[in-house]
Amino acid sequence: MKYHKVVFQPGNVLVEAADGSTLKEVMNEAGLEFDFLCGGRGTCGKCRVKVSKGLTTPVTREQEILQVKELDEGIRLACLTAVHNDLIVELPNQNKLKHNILIAASERTSKIEPLLLKVPIEVDKPSRETQSSDWRRLIESLVRQGYKESELETTVSILRQMPDVIRGANNRITAVMYQSKVAGIEPQDSEKSMLGMAFDIGTTTIVGYLLDLYTGKELSVVSTLNPQTVFGADVISRLTFASHEENGLTKLQRAVVEAINKLIDEAAQKASVLRNDIYAISIAANTCMHHIFLGINPQSIAVSPYVPALSEPLALDASELEISINQAGKVFMLPNIAGFVGADTVAVLLTTELDQSEDIKLVIDIGTNGEIALGSREKIVACSAAAGPAFEGAQISSGMRGAAGAIDHVYYRDKLEYSVIGGGKPLGICGSALLDAVAGLVELGILNKRGKILAFDQLTNPAAQRFKENLVQFEGQGAFLLAEAGITGHGRPIMITQSDIRELQMAKGAMAAGVRVLMETYGIQAQDIKEVLLAGAFGNYLNPHSACVIGLIPPELESKIRMIGNAAGTGSKLALLSSSEFRRTKDIAEAVKFVELGSYPRFNSIFGECTYFKIQ
Repeated sequence: MKYHKVVFQPGNVLVEAADGSTLKEVMNEAGLEFDFLCGGRGTCGKCRVKVSKGLTTPVTREQEILQVKELDEGIRLACLTAVHNDLIVELPNQNKLKHNILIAASERTSKIEPLLLKVPIEVDKPSRETQSSDWRRLIESLVRQGYKESELETTVSILRQMPDVIRGANNRITAVMYQSKVAGIEPQDSEKSMLGMAFDIGTTTIVGYLLDLYTGKELSVVSTLNPQTVFGADVISRLTFASHEENGLTKLQRAVVEAINKLIDEAAQKASVLRNDIYAISIAANTCMHHIFLGINPQSIAVSPYVPALSEPLALDASELEISINQAGKVFMLPNIAGFVGADTVAVLLTTELDQSEDIKLVIDIGTNGEIALGSREKIVACSAAAGPAFEGAQISSGMRGAAGAIDHVYYRDKLEYSVIGGGKPLGICGSALLDAVAGLVELGILNKRGKILAFDQLTNPAAQRFKENLVQFEGQGAFLLAEAGITGHGRPIMITQSDIRELQMAKGAMAAGVRVLMETYGIQAQDIKEVLLAGAFGNYLNPHSACVIGLIPPELESKIRMIGNAAGTGSKLALLSSSEFRRTKDIAEAVKFVELGSYPRFNSIFGECTYFKIQ
C-alpha cells in the first residue's frame, strides 16, 4: 500500500494517508474535529477545505457544488477529495468553544434522595471465638444500620479489596451502597464527599452538569459538540454508519465515551475536585444516541416497526462502560419511549411535569428529529417528526450551525438588518435566522402560499418595495440576498434560495403535521392548549413570532409560548439527585402513548397542507 504525507493547517498536523483515502477519512483517523453535516455523502457542500499544495483535479460533484473561483483557489470538499500525493490542507477555524451550546435550563425543585449512599461503619474485629469472615462481619455492621441481611450482596471485585481495606483502616470503613448492594468500600469515614454528573447527550451537542449529590448544588457546567458529527450530522446518518460501516458502531461508541470522559475531567478541574469523588452519572439521550452509548446496534430503530432494543431504565457499573469515575460508580440510563422518542423526551416531561398538569400543554423539542408531546395528567400522546436537517443548517445553501459567524436573526426594518453570533463578518445562516428570513418574506408577500419567490413586478405590498435590491437570481430561480459577497467572511454571497425555502417547508411541514395529528388523536383544538413549551437549543433561540408566521407552530398559540431551556438537562439532573424522580421516569415512559405518524391515515394530506404558507 502506497502512503502520502498530508499536513493539516493550522497546527501543522502531519498524517500518513493511504493512497486513495479521502480527506474525510484521514481527518477522522487523525482525530481532527470537523463537521460533516451530510455524513460525508457529498450532498451538502459544507466540508470546504483549501488544498494549498498538491492540488488535484476536482471530481464532478465538486464542480457542480463549488464556484469556478473557489476551485481555482484550491477549495475542495473533504469528503470527496482523494489523496494521491503529498498535500498541505488548510482547515477553517472550527473552534468548538465558539459554538452556541445551550446549557441553561428551566429549574424546578425536588427532594434530594441520592441513588447511592455512603454508610460509615465499624466492622467488628475478628476473634478466635467466632471465626466470622470479613464479609460476615461487614454484613453484620450493615444490618445494624438497618439493612436486611437476606438482601445484601456485592461483587468479586469488592471481596478482593475487602481484607486490605478493612485491616488498613483499622476496621473503620465506609460502604458505598446502591440499594442493598455494596458497590464499594473505602477506608475511614468518606461520607462527606459524593458528587455526580448529569448528561444530556444530543445528536449535535453534549452538556454535562457536575452536582453535589447531598445538597444538589451545581458545581460546574461543561459542554462540547458531539464528536460523532464527523460520521454524520443527523440520526439517520449515524444509524447508517453504525449498521453498514466496518466497526461503525464501535467508532461511534468510542467517540461519545471519550467525549464524556473528557467532560468529566473538565468539570472536575473547573470545580477543583477529584474525578474519584464522582459516584453517579445520569444519561438522557434520544433513542439512537442511547443505544450507541451502550454499544447496542440501533439498526432496529431504522426499519419498520422502528422498535428500540430496550426502553427500560438501567443502572449499570460505570467501569463496564469505561466511564472513568470512582470504581464504585454507577451510570443511570433514563428510559426510552419509542424508536424516535427517547430518554431525552422523558427527561423533558419529567422537568415540565406534564404527567401531573391539570391543563393541557404542548411540549416541542425542535430539531432534525423533532419530538412533540401533548397532554396533561389525564393522558399524554407523543410523536416524532422527521423534520430533516434544515433547522441545523444542513442542506441550506448558506446554512451552518449556530456558531461564530452565523447570522442568527434577521430584521425587516427600513432596510434589511441582521445579527451575527460573535459579531464580525457573516459566514452563513443558522436555523433561527432562516425562520426569521422566510417569515419576513411571507409577511411582505414576497412568497406565495406555495413558497415561490415572486418577481418584483408581482409584489403588491408597498413595504416589499424597500427590498427590491435583495431580489436576485440564483441558478435560474429567484433568491433573496442577505449579504453581498464583499461583506462576508469568505467572499461568497449569503442568500435564501428557492431550494432553501423548499427545505424549510418540508421541515416545518413535518413538525406542524405532527402537532396537528396529536391534536386530532387527543380530540382537541388549538385553543384548548393552555401553554406551549419549547425545549432544546433551536427552540430557545428561535423567534416565536417567526415560527408562528411560517406555520411551524399554530399562529393562535403565539401568546402561549414559553421557552424552557435545556429541559432534557434539567430532567437528567432531577433523576440523578432523586431516586424517586429516577423511578418516576419509568412511569412517565410507560404512560405516554406513542403515535406513529407514518401510520396515521390522513398524515400525507395533513403534511401536504402544512407545507403551505398562510398569506394574508
